[in-house]
Amino acid sequence: MNSETIPEGEKKRLEKVGYDTSGKLSRSASFLMSDNRTLLSEKKEKKLEILSTELAVEKYPWVKDLMFKLVSKDKDDYTRLAASSPPRGFFLRVLPGAKINIPVQSCFFIKTKRLSQVVHNIIVAEPESEVHIITGCTTASYVKQGSHIGITEFYVRENATLTYTMLHDWAPEVVVYPRSSALVEKNGVFISNYIALTRVKEINSYPEAHVKDGGIARFYSIIYAQDESFFDIGAATFLEEKGARGEIINRVVSSGGRVVSRGHILGAAKDTKGHMECSGLLLNKKGMIHAIPELKGIFPETELSHEAAVGKIADEEINYLMTRGIDKDTAVSLIVRGFLDTKIKGLPPQLQKLIAGIIEKSSLGGRI
Repeated sequence: MNSETIPEGEKKRLEKVGYDTSGKLSRSASFLMSDNRTLLSEKKEKKLEILSTELAVEKYPWVKDLMFKLVSKDKDDYTRLAASSPPRGFFLRVLPGAKINIPVQSCFFIKTKRLSQVVHNIIVAEPESEVHIITGCTTASYVKQGSHIGITEFYVRENATLTYTMLHDWAPEVVVYPRSSALVEKNGVFISNYIALTRVKEINSYPEAHVKDGGIARFYSIIYAQDESFFDIGAATFLEEKGARGEIINRVVSSGGRVVSRGHILGAAKDTKGHMECSGLLLNKKGMIHAIPELKGIFPETELSHEAAVGKIADEEINYLMTRGIDKDTAVSLIVRGFLDTKIKGLPPQLQKLIAGIIEKSSLGGRI
């Protein structure tokens, strides 16, 4: 299977969300789904395995035991729909002790108008392993409406590190309902990065992480909400055992879209620490940003904190750039680009460069 069935003109859509169709970029494994059909599933590293979820369940009966173990089948209508659908999506397993320095890439592509794409991904980082995954989600240029329901369950075993970067570039009338959860075992590290910079009808996403002894979970979201877009996004981190750490950082810009930015951290054990931030910029009167930070401590030796700020770009910042010959629109674009281009702690340089490049291209393309 390969990506040749994707029309040449549409491959640029995949490349915009970090999926390399040319084979020129270094990737340790690749997975590509078009509508509800797997087009590509291949690996270049011996110490990892990537399969469609359907094949993984057939090959390894124990994979079925991992499905809906972290995300309840009865969580909502979308999980119930996924539970009643054939198993689609991808299964990724990194073998114990394997350090996969070259990113894995996956992509979910909708090419049929009004299609509902339903996927279930299972990702396992075995003890002492390390892996970085780039997942892009997009539609064909002619597709304006559709839906994507994505269940993803992450198993970060003892002393493993898993970085998951998701890039969304949907169409204006697409609705998106990711449902994901991570189990972070002793001294494991889970980093989730979510970037959405284009217009979409609705995205509703609230991933969770259950963090055990000495583990770390970090969630970063970078959102640019254009006119008529609605985002209900955030994350929940449950610090369940001694020394667990959690961080939730949301950067949001609204140029007319509505954003609800949620965050919840539970401190439930000794020496646990958690912090969350939501910073928002409103570019006009049409937009809305609603920050809802929640901290809950149920053990006396926990340390939880949050910061939230929503406002406009300071006039003096714009005026400063304009005095140096930059027009107002360009000045606003530069300020917003710098606001969104956040350095993400623990992110490999190649992924940081990818995110910075996407933010810059979006800015130059007139979206920001």
